[in-house]
Amino acid sequence: MSLIKRFTRNTDGRDFAVGDIHGCFTLLQAALDRAGFDSAVDRLFSVGDLVDRGPECRDVLEWLGKPWFHPVRGNHDDYVCRFNTCDTENWFYNGGAWFASLAWDEQREFAAQFRELPIAIEVETEGGLVGIVHADCPFHDWGQLQIELSELAEAKRLKLVKNTCMWSRSRITDDDHAGVKGVRAVVCGHTPVNAPVVLGNVFHIDTAGWLPHMRGYFTLLNLSTLESIPPMPAKLDWVAA
Repeated sequence: MSLIKRFTRNTDGRDFAVGDIHGCFTLLQAALDRAGFDSAVDRLFSVGDLVDRGPECRDVLEWLGKPWFHPVRGNHDDYVCRFNTCDTENWFYNGGAWFASLAWDEQREFAAQFRELPIAIEVETEGGLVGIVHADCPFHDWGQLQIELSELAEAKRLKLVKNTCMWSRSRITDDDHAGVKGVRAVVCGHTPVNAPVVLGNVFHIDTAGWLPHMRGYFTLLNLSTLESIPPMPAKLDWVAA
């Protein structure tokens, strides 16, 4: 499978990106309903972390079967891909215990489908190309990421790049406004924020919809207009969890 997947422009409806889902699909659907999401013409792109922590992790296979739902692989999703070799103690401590309750055949089915998730997605819009990764783009040029995620990449280097895409918090912790060349915008999640944070042309949109008891909510970013639902506040504060 390709580690970077490209989507042509949606000429019939709207394209949205959403932050980390973490097994809270009912809450996500409610956010889509409020936005008037039309599954006949609209598309939803997820920054990953589809499972762990929330109560509806098993529902993810149903969502992966929806033709309008397109996620990248997050670090929690990567745990599922590596379920028989990863550090399960750390994974289960961070919300992955649901996976242990699955039968062996179920675990293999989840892993097989999650391994099909790309590390990055590119979406063509009327305003230009938008890139999506879970945590961050490791480079100042999107073209470099395209090269590094190619089938010709050296295995050790490729693993480092993939892990950075899924795990890095350096851009947001360093308040790095340099941005990423070669794309109109990059959209990511991973680091929970009180409201969307824009650093250069990099949009951090994990507003913790999976933590409604802590006033978290799902942000939907329109990839054509780069406007969000709900609207971004004038002051963009953030806090890492």
